[in-house]
Amino acid sequence: MLSDLRLARVLADATPFALPLAVRFRGVEVREGVLLRGPSGWGEFAPFPEYDDVTASRWLACAVEAAYGQWPTARRSSVPVNAIVPAVPAQQAAALTYRAWVSDGCSTIKVKVAEKGQTLDDDIDRVSAVRAALSAASAYEPRIRIDANGAWSVHAAVSAIRELDQAAGGLEYVDQPCATMTELAAVRARVSVPVAADESIRTAADPILAARTGAADIVVIKVAPLCGVTLALEVAAAAGVPVVVSGAMDSSVGLAGGLAAAAALERLPYACGLGTGALFAEDLIAEPLRPRGGTLPVVRTEPDPAALERAIARVAPARRDWWLARLERAWFAGADVLVGALVS
Repeated sequence: MLSDLRLARVLADATPFALPLAVRFRGVEVREGVLLRGPSGWGEFAPFPEYDDVTASRWLACAVEAAYGQWPTARRSSVPVNAIVPAVPAQQAAALTYRAWVSDGCSTIKVKVAEKGQTLDDDIDRVSAVRAALSAASAYEPRIRIDANGAWSVHAAVSAIRELDQAAGGLEYVDQPCATMTELAAVRARVSVPVAADESIRTAADPILAARTGAADIVVIKVAPLCGVTLALEVAAAAGVPVVVSGAMDSSVGLAGGLAAAAALERLPYACGLGTGALFAEDLIAEPLRPRGGTLPVVRTEPDPAALERAIARVAPARRDWWLARLERAWFAGADVLVGALVS
């Protein structure tokens, strides 16, 4: 009964929204989710449609923490961020890179590779174009990292990383080249490029235990799939290696959680993957969180009424019902146990 009452309170302040993207990303052209409003501010529940209810419950726990809980004290007022280049043709990748430096001051670029339906030659062309554009635009040494989202086998990863390292003029690191921690360790032993663990930690049944395996040089943490800022920082502490805080295609409301986590870390040796505002054609706040000088301010955000009204209007009634029903399922799939006590 108490759980039902807590859920009713969450649903009373739940608002489904939809935002168009400027660039197709992860096969998505419109980013959907639900905003939660609580005594601490706004939270964002936006697990991708293919995720099951148990996985979605972690994302809901993060949103509830943002709306009803407390974030740790910040150690810094701004966070360095990278720009992101989706798996687009080389010419478009070059244009996005140039714009990222000129408009946002980002000299670190994460390039998506291993896209389904594309080849290694496509990846090499894209990375080469990013390197050329960044070298032409910036006086700083280009820093290029790649993200394969676990798509390669060990053999394919080793071969691809060596070629892409050459195309980049030296990769900063490779994010999740293979699916499992065992495979990451095998790749790490055969290449000189640092290996980062992402999906294999945040999708693990016990992400803290996964972070302790020592299979990676770097750990990437995302607050939404790790139940929020508190657990994300526990994972970072358990890893014992440098940490990169990244986003999950969050709006400027959702990005605030990632910024809170990054701001609380004692060390932040790498630019964080929170400069994703450029992916959106329209955002939820009056001044979307876009990098300036390659950094983002550590701020708590709230929707602009006019922008929120437009985002609500894009959600058809049936889709609104779908999102609210999904939120309810996620609540009973584990979110209530994780953070339900925050909702009094």
